[in-house]
Amino acid sequence: MTTRRQVLGGLAAASAAAFVDRGPALAHLLDLQPCTSEDWGTLLGTVPLFRTGAQVQPFAVKLGGRGLDARLVTDLSRLDRDHLITPTALAFIRTESPIGLTRQKEWSVKVSGLADETSSLTLSDLTRRARPMGAHLLECSGNNNPANFGLMSVCEWEGVLLSDVLSRLRKSDDAASVVVSGMDPDERSADSIAGASWVFALPSIDRLGAFLAVRMNGEPLAPDHGAPIRLVVPGWYGCTWIKWVNDIRVAGADEPATSQMKEFAGRTHQNARHDLARDYTPADIQVAATPVRIEKRRSQKGVEYRIIGLVWGGEKPVDRLAIRFNAKDQWFPFSICPAPTSSKTWSLWEHRWRPSAPGVYDISLAVPDRAVPQRRLDSGYYMRQVKIEDI
Repeated sequence: MTTRRQVLGGLAAASAAAFVDRGPALAHLLDLQPCTSEDWGTLLGTVPLFRTGAQVQPFAVKLGGRGLDARLVTDLSRLDRDHLITPTALAFIRTESPIGLTRQKEWSVKVSGLADETSSLTLSDLTRRARPMGAHLLECSGNNNPANFGLMSVCEWEGVLLSDVLSRLRKSDDAASVVVSGMDPDERSADSIAGASWVFALPSIDRLGAFLAVRMNGEPLAPDHGAPIRLVVPGWYGCTWIKWVNDIRVAGADEPATSQMKEFAGRTHQNARHDLARDYTPADIQVAATPVRIEKRRSQKGVEYRIIGLVWGGEKPVDRLAIRFNAKDQWFPFSICPAPTSSKTWSLWEHRWRPSAPGVYDISLAVPDRAVPQRRLDSGYYMRQVKIEDI
């Protein structure tokens, strides 16, 4: 049986083999014309995106079994500028709620420090103190199915900053890290390791803006999305967004890496499975982009294609991309209009395309500014294909 880890490794190896240094090729694409309004003509239909060998998954259908093996993917092709928040019922699920969750009558979080100090944080206390935290993008680090890349959603959250919770503890000179843990799943998995916890450097908590969420899209968290309490780490992969949080512990500098950190080491771009948590680099999402919908349209110039896609990730929003339609082709620069104002969520972009001939095209994106980290774009990770029947 092929595991998700093997699939991801194969995709990464194939992408790396196709990698080309884009620095010189993209350097001249930084200066673009300002945005202008577009007349896209009459919609004739849509053309499906795919990738050879990728397994097509139905949307809004939970797959893969129970617990760690449950999956539900979001249909990114339905996004438009008026519907950029993912409804809770359509938000992706990577791990289903544990059966034991329903047996918990009253939920509390154990909070402990290095000085043998322990307290209990109740759900009612968190709910009373919760405030709006805005919209944030959540992407599974194993979002590796190019048939949809559907393990990604944007939702609005309410909660309490983790730094506020930790401020109630007495500080110790040895305090260097924070371990956030959640309830373990009940079912065994063929290719995932039980255990839900992550270790964060204590000085990074304020900068990250990590918070304990109790509401999602205006409603209490659903069980599959971490109810009653979930950690949200803006800008980091979903494996760090611990669900069903029940323990927060301040630790020292030599805290061992958790089983979850080791399992997701490759998917969070670590150079090894380290034994100590301090040796792990941030599990941050760097700038990425991919097409999500292609519309066939008729304009005064004839049949054209409107490519609509997403851009997300990174510390700062980018306002321009470059696109190409095969590995040997030149890059075409274009502005993202309107320019994104935040990288905490995703933004839509569009590009007018008139293919030169029928056939299968490989659509890749890049950020022209080579100072912007974009490791997955550099590897071709989010490349998708389209078959054009006529022009």
